[in-house]
Amino acid sequence: MRTELNPKFRCVLHGSFGKHFEEIKKTHRLFSAAGIEVIAPEFSDITNSNGGFAMLESDTEKDPRMIELLYLRNLKRLGENGFSYFVNPEGYIGRSVSYELGIAQISNTRCFFMEKPQDHPAYVHQNSIWKPELLIEFIKAKGCLPLPQVKRSESAIHRLWESLMVPGSVIAVGGIIEYVPRRGHEKQVLLVKTHKWGGRYSIIGGKLRRNERLDHALLREIKEETGLAARVGDHICTFDQIKKSGYYISGTNHIFVDKIVRVGSKRAKLNDEAEGYDWMPADAALRDLDIEPNARHTLELYLKNKHAVQAS
Repeated sequence: MRTELNPKFRCVLHGSFGKHFEEIKKTHRLFSAAGIEVIAPEFSDITNSNGGFAMLESDTEKDPRMIELLYLRNLKRLGENGFSYFVNPEGYIGRSVSYELGIAQISNTRCFFMEKPQDHPAYVHQNSIWKPELLIEFIKAKGCLPLPQVKRSESAIHRLWESLMVPGSVIAVGGIIEYVPRRGHEKQVLLVKTHKWGGRYSIIGGKLRRNERLDHALLREIKEETGLAARVGDHICTFDQIKKSGYYISGTNHIFVDKIVRVGSKRAKLNDEAEGYDWMPADAALRDLDIEPNARHTLELYLKNKHAVQAS
């Protein structure tokens, strides 16, 4: 019996149809029954093989190059909760699937594997290896896909990999998270002390996922990084990455969109992206905390706008 997941999850299956077709069919059935839409391949039988490429009954094209390009085009349809799943028993990827893996990774598609690849020098973090049944259990229990987990010894490799995988344009959304105490007390904002900025303070935020809206991405990031339920308020600013900020990526159009966000609780529960946090008035934070340049820019504009509203 097929179930329905909310939010909707989609995937593309990859694997050697010549070697592991039965495993691919089994994985297709498992994901489909769990409510995960498999948008490629279609559930059909292999008719023949041409130069190492499996030909399916559903294939209308006969040129293997066109088949592969049409297959990879489905990556664009995955959406914000989409992923590629590699059916690779004993770690075998194979020639054509290696090409698909490269395209998936360079396009920032989230990739999961049945087993750790053995015949391909792919970079995979330790939270990307999942048997189909366990991945389904996680998605059903958490309502999201597993996040990357990087060993401390591999953090430098992971940072380099991420910098190489960045596409030409990146949009990130961040929030000045406000908490309003009881009457007579000054409004406070949340600043987090982060590993990414070497112990400096920043605001909560992150990159948009594929086809994700700004407000949805901001609320997701806040929930993942602090556990707080929030409500998105006014827009503060939109700006390019600040040069010499310590995180500037040359050749990338990296746009920040920052907004005010309001919460009803100060009980933040941080994930492993941050090492501490402080609630305090915005002017005190600017004066007393070592804040990274991008967040400082946003906080200054926030405070300027706040004073302008009070003056009017």
